[in-house]
Amino acid sequence: MWLLIFLVSVLIWAGGTFWFLFKKPSPFSASSVRPAEPLELDQKKRDKVLKQGFTKEKIPANLDAIIIGSGIGGMTAAATMAKSGKKVLVLEQHDVAGGCCHTFTEKGFEFDVGLHYFGQLHENGLLKIAMDQISEGQLEFVELPQHFDSIVIDDKGKRRDYPILSGRVEMEQNLKKLFPNDVKAVEEFFKVMKLTARKTPLMAILKIIPQWFALFLIKSGIANLISSIFRLSDFNATEMNYKLTSNKDLHLIFSYFFYGVAPKDSSFMINALMLHHFKRGAYYPKGGASEIPFHVTKVIQKYGGSVLVRAPVSRILVDNKGTAYGVTVKKGEEHVEIRAPVIISNCGIFNTFQKLLPPEIQAKPEIQSRLDMMRPGKASFLLFSGFDATQEELGITPTSIWLFKSNDMDGMSVYKCFGGAPQTTSTPFGALERPLA
Repeated sequence: MWLLIFLVSVLIWAGGTFWFLFKKPSPFSASSVRPAEPLELDQKKRDKVLKQGFTKEKIPANLDAIIIGSGIGGMTAAATMAKSGKKVLVLEQHDVAGGCCHTFTEKGFEFDVGLHYFGQLHENGLLKIAMDQISEGQLEFVELPQHFDSIVIDDKGKRRDYPILSGRVEMEQNLKKLFPNDVKAVEEFFKVMKLTARKTPLMAILKIIPQWFALFLIKSGIANLISSIFRLSDFNATEMNYKLTSNKDLHLIFSYFFYGVAPKDSSFMINALMLHHFKRGAYYPKGGASEIPFHVTKVIQKYGGSVLVRAPVSRILVDNKGTAYGVTVKKGEEHVEIRAPVIISNCGIFNTFQKLLPPEIQAKPEIQSRLDMMRPGKASFLLFSGFDATQEELGITPTSIWLFKSNDMDGMSVYKCFGGAPQTTSTPFGALERPLA
């Protein structure tokens, strides 16, 4: 009986997915991708796109959706909806759009605040297609040298350097050369990494099928029979590293992308996916990180929407049935009410549920239980340095250097130094970042 229910449910889901993907009008099309235009270097023209200040008069009429926050997630959602014929308003509290993709200029140097490099931007790669669609082909990327990362461990004055190379074959071969006594561990890691990359979409399916069905698949063990990816999801990075090898330097290389969350607290799959992300190369946007919000904003505008800055949302408006119907934006002493049938928050789970929603919504047990499962990310500070010389004169390459004071990743802070990235405007030649304890 359970098997019959399972098979029927899978058929219903497969049929619904096919209809959704291939029968409904799609916001994506090859015809929307145009040859990239020359870079816009006039800062005043760029500011008209990226720094449109909020006023009542600039609010589009008959909105279909409001998105809070102009980070890449909110901008991608806005562009996708816009290309579906929806009129979208993105509200950003900062004075420039883009979130971690925005840049700032100081003493003649342009600095990126959060973008280092992308992977999987090879021709016909999924991310390349996505970038082409949300910018309508206007984003161009420069591939970094094959040696895109360097890991440096300074353990009580004993320095060890490990270059990380991109390449479908070269990445694995390089690690085997660096760790000749752990060839089997490296091979096993890359097998698991490939499995993770190929099968992670199965985990996403659990998010789009009915909750009762997802829970049934997990608790009955059927999910584990479908793929080992579900068993793998139970392991943190430290556990999996020790299953592979006792070499802690190699542990560090398997997990160096942990970004302030210790391996014992982070998913092994996330770390593996990050390294897999760069197997086909690392890339940087031509013209700098702000090219991303610059062109995505123009796509949103093209379909009647707008991206407005200096627009701090103070509340999400919710009716007595629990349905969000609008937001209020603080403009001086006034709170401007804006309505739309769809409200999307891209400002973080804590800001959304602890600050913007009404108290009676915040107090719901189902919301509190989800908040209790999360904790805020660690803060960090960045030092931006500009040098009045070319990359060649300084003798630096576009390689990120990760500096570790030991190979004990679960018991230390991490230091990370970014080398110059190739772009046609000023280059951020050195940014030092350290997550605070």
